[in-house]
Amino acid sequence: MAGSFPRRGFLSALGALGVAGSSAGCATATGRPAAAGDHQVHQGLMTFIGSYTSSQPAGRGVDVAVRDASGALTPTATLPVPDASFFAWSPDHQFLHVTNEQPQGSITAIDVSGHEPRVIGTVPSGGDSPTHLSVHPSGEFLLTAHYGDGTVAAHQRNPDGSIGERTALVQHPGAEPHAHQVVVDPSGRWVVAVDLGADSVFVHAFDGGPLTQHQRLTLPTGTGPRHLVFEGTTAYLLAELNSTITVLAWDPDAGNLTAGQVISSRAPEATGENFPAEIAVSRDGKFVHASNRGDDTITTFAVEDGALGFQAATSSGGTWPRHFALDPEETSLFVANQHSGTVTRLARDPGHRRAHTHPRPLRLPLRRGDHLPRLNRPHQSVHRSARANRQFSQDAPQAGELVQTLIRPGAGP
Repeated sequence: MAGSFPRRGFLSALGALGVAGSSAGCATATGRPAAAGDHQVHQGLMTFIGSYTSSQPAGRGVDVAVRDASGALTPTATLPVPDASFFAWSPDHQFLHVTNEQPQGSITAIDVSGHEPRVIGTVPSGGDSPTHLSVHPSGEFLLTAHYGDGTVAAHQRNPDGSIGERTALVQHPGAEPHAHQVVVDPSGRWVVAVDLGADSVFVHAFDGGPLTQHQRLTLPTGTGPRHLVFEGTTAYLLAELNSTITVLAWDPDAGNLTAGQVISSRAPEATGENFPAEIAVSRDGKFVHASNRGDDTITTFAVEDGALGFQAATSSGGTWPRHFALDPEETSLFVANQHSGTVTRLARDPGHRRAHTHPRPLRLPLRRGDHLPRLNRPHQSVHRSARANRQFSQDAPQAGELVQTLIRPGAGP
């Protein structure tokens, strides 16, 4: 196995890997810019992959892999971070932060600035089952959403990348709140939290002190909003329970969101149970991608005159696509398929930027004790279940459940 790090654990950066979680989106970059139609996979890009360690079969926490000239992924390190469900970069991309999605939640900081990634430390997150986190653009604060109790916390970040004391905690209202995501708006002035259980998006004022609710955008009962992505003064909100994308107008001066177009996250002909998971917008703002768990697809939408139009639905190459990420040149999209325990690369059409399955899907089973990547056909038969019970089929390949992939921006060999 080429180049290996000590087995101290590592984290997924391909999808937050927004290519970002668990819980996410993020980018990677090395090598020359890709020309139109060039789907060559760059060598040496570091890909981070998170998995649930308490599931059966158990994942390994955080794995790091590099890609060779053929595009194959080779695992190089593992960090035993428990239930690593979502990741967030520091602004300088020298540190990675991860949620430990457990009832007594915690968050971990990892130093990736050297040749050997290392865990700096872990602190209590301040709530139940942290499922998403973001670093404030200032780099001074870490924000965490707790699915279990519907709270959002802020922690101080120290100059050495470690996580300091909790500085704020806000409880979302309602009978059964489940905060699923927390992000900072493009202006850096507002903290926006998506709550699946409350069918709401909360806008909080935050200047380093308390988190203060400023707006509650209430959605129709049963929407189940999960993740939101900003593009300038527009935001796209993906709903897990009714499989929709809502186009939101964002006023950064007033700190207000206004709901507009609502469109299905699925292909028009799709039927059966479906639970969307991740949403991302291309760098030029012209295309939106969404993952659909149940359909096991990545759908592509074109943005025209402020509205979304369905373009295509592409197989995710596995089962239960929880997270995906675009690479730096946005010629490829990497999908973390949770139930099949695989990472699949999809090429993006250079003309229409819709995703299509690569002729040889890249698969990286992450079983305990398995250090070698395999290239197989995607597993097709697996029981699909709602997030509510979180009980997953044992008919899937015996690999740990992958929950996020992330590519490190600017990371080379």
